[in-house]
Amino acid sequence: MNITENPLLQNWIYPPFDAIEYEHYLPAFRQSIKEAKQELDIIADNRQQPSFANTILAIDHAGMQYNKIANIFFNLLETDATSQMQSIADQVIPLTVDYSNYYYLHTGLFAKVRYVYEHTGKESLTTEEYALLDKIYKDYVRHGILLDQEGQNRYKKLTETLSEITLRYKNNVLADTATYELYFSPDREKDLSGIPSSEMNIAADRALKKHHEGGWLFDLSMPSYTAFMKYADNRQYRKQLYMAYNSRALGGKNDNKHIVKQIVNLRLELARLLGYSTYADYVLENRMATTPQEVNDFLNNLNKAFKPVAEQECKTIQKYAGEHGLQGELQPWDWAYYSTLYQTSLFSFDEQCLKPYFCLENVQKGIFELANRLYGLTFEQNTHIPIYAPDVQVWNVYQNDRTLLAVLYMDFYPRPTKRNGAWMTSFADTYKNEQGEREIPQISLVFNFTPASADCPSLLTYNEVCTFLHEFGHALHGMLSQATYLSLSGTSVKRDFVELPSQIMENWACEQEFLQLFAYHYLSGELLPQAWIEKIKMIDNYCAGYYNVRQFNFAVLDMAWHSITQATEEDIETFERQATQHTTLLPRVPHTAVSTAFTHIFGGGYAAGYYGYKWAEVLAADAFEEFKQHGIFSKEVAERFKNCILTKGGTDHPMNLYIRFKGRKPGVEALLRKSLG
Repeated sequence: MNITENPLLQNWIYPPFDAIEYEHYLPAFRQSIKEAKQELDIIADNRQQPSFANTILAIDHAGMQYNKIANIFFNLLETDATSQMQSIADQVIPLTVDYSNYYYLHTGLFAKVRYVYEHTGKESLTTEEYALLDKIYKDYVRHGILLDQEGQNRYKKLTETLSEITLRYKNNVLADTATYELYFSPDREKDLSGIPSSEMNIAADRALKKHHEGGWLFDLSMPSYTAFMKYADNRQYRKQLYMAYNSRALGGKNDNKHIVKQIVNLRLELARLLGYSTYADYVLENRMATTPQEVNDFLNNLNKAFKPVAEQECKTIQKYAGEHGLQGELQPWDWAYYSTLYQTSLFSFDEQCLKPYFCLENVQKGIFELANRLYGLTFEQNTHIPIYAPDVQVWNVYQNDRTLLAVLYMDFYPRPTKRNGAWMTSFADTYKNEQGEREIPQISLVFNFTPASADCPSLLTYNEVCTFLHEFGHALHGMLSQATYLSLSGTSVKRDFVELPSQIMENWACEQEFLQLFAYHYLSGELLPQAWIEKIKMIDNYCAGYYNVRQFNFAVLDMAWHSITQATEEDIETFERQATQHTTLLPRVPHTAVSTAFTHIFGGGYAAGYYGYKWAEVLAADAFEEFKQHGIFSKEVAERFKNCILTKGGTDHPMNLYIRFKGRKPGVEALLRKSLG
């Protein structure tokens, strides 16, 4: 292919999704990596005395074309992982790892960086300039530049292998998630008793889309799985679906058991090579919580507060289930079902009643209005920017003075080639270009909400409203960034701080003033009754002990895998049982595991970092009390939060940023007040 005809290599502003073909990716990566390496060599070969401008700033601006192409490809690999994309990824990932190692093990370039680091006084730089210098220097050290040649060669091999097997891990999870179906033919409606008609209609649409002749289909996508586990009366089918979900990639042709052990063993070897005792020690050196001991103490202290509450909740649900027909011990596939029934009886309220008030279109308008009231943002849909899937939306985001602040992509619905969950990412982050102008960030929000049917719009659960708010908080972090340097922009912050802007947004979900902006019944136009809002507040903390301990369980498991001090070949299920015995509430089920489908830590960026969700939740609860005290739409508090947190990215240490906002360090008391009263 002629390079000049490749749309990925043209001077485009927005990703040219309407012109990209599969065959464009590999040549584009090869060419852009070649050019990026040349840019690095030019910086290294500069005969002038190394300075912040000719070295550190130049590095921050190097490889821009490569970054843009990588953002497109790897974001689409998550949202549309077709067999062609997976095949291309097998060829692309070795190229990207090679480029990363070329950059981080470039001795000439590091010599320049080291000179600037050792010969530039901190007082001669701004806080942001020093943050960039410190980050770049330490990133080199953490990526093996101080190793001898043998060590560097081993480092290269480890990173190459890890990249290959983490991709295989994710592909296995996607395959096991996408291929499973629990289908009920039209003559088996009785097997679906208890499931609300709205969920039955969605399941019927799902069956037709999967080429079944009528009937109902449930699968492992979160909306489908959650609905079935909450409402299906048939215990055996609940168990069947539970086993399918919780044994993904645990054996069979998509087995991840061996890959999990490969990943943790190679990560341990990499950490040891760089001088750390464990991979957790290596990771946490660059976090707010700087040691495994600090993380473990944090989790243990919270677990001590929440576990007694959780155990009492389990006893209550066990008793209720026994009174309503359950024989024997409550099992994991019973929890959602009986806790939902008990919640309904306790509050005389069924969460399904809320869905007609949470039409996706209205929720979106409500969240846009919240962003307007807090931060003065307005949103206008742009139908002229190319999109990568037919139902993706693009919005121009403006400041009060009509200055374009950002472009926001929104991808709401499941696809067979799209991974489960919800996340924020970006096609381009902001920074100040060579003319001193702010580049417009291009932020993307990806969800897996139930799509509209022939006679019903997309309706969200209350939890999905919280998810929307959560991810939108990440988007605000990216859109509002005013960082000068790309490497410090938006969500480029310490991993256990990145969830603060997202976690805090969830707090608005149960606030009456916010809900009254948008929560109208999609048919009658009736506003969500005030009495129901009060019930939402009660439901928000329903079984708070159980759900908090469940999150601790994931975090503890993550820390256990990444705190091993010698290579392990231990059975996955055995390892999980031993690691999480203090955070386990319900009976363990043989032939199930978390680790083989725990993409956050084995296929994403949360290795030795899953605790960060709870860490940030402590920050968020503490920070939201400022809004509660001054008003949930307080422009003064919002302006302070924006200026101290959202615009700053990684330009300063997060504790410094938080103290500027709050006036003190955070404490856990606000989270305990919020969750336990």
